[in-house]
Amino acid sequence: ALMAAAGNANPLTTHVLDTASGRPAAGLRLVLERQSASSAWEHVAAATTNDDGRVDGTLWPSTHAFEAGVHRITFHTGDYFSARGLPTFYPEVTVVFRIVDPGEHYH
Repeated sequence: ALMAAAGNANPLTTHVLDTASGRPAAGLRLVLERQSASSAWEHVAAATTNDDGRVDGTLWPSTHAFEAGVHRITFHTGDYFSARGLPTFYPEVTVVFRIVDPGEHYH
């Protein structure tokens, strides 16, 4: 779930946990996109989680204004599990969310 918490300089963060192993999902690739006025998806950033299952630095690049609107993060779970020799039912997981107040922090 996305929650807002004021006062953080990094406007968007994520923490990925591998519930099958009970550990952070290190090395999981994800892609952040935003929906344009024409409803097309525009690439914003791509990243890979660190050993703690988080993205180092900011997920939202400083080259893009953090704006209200609809966004999505696609987690490439198939690649993650394949690299560990494990099958997965979900080759990717996409979370679509709406930023209402760009002054807030979303996680």
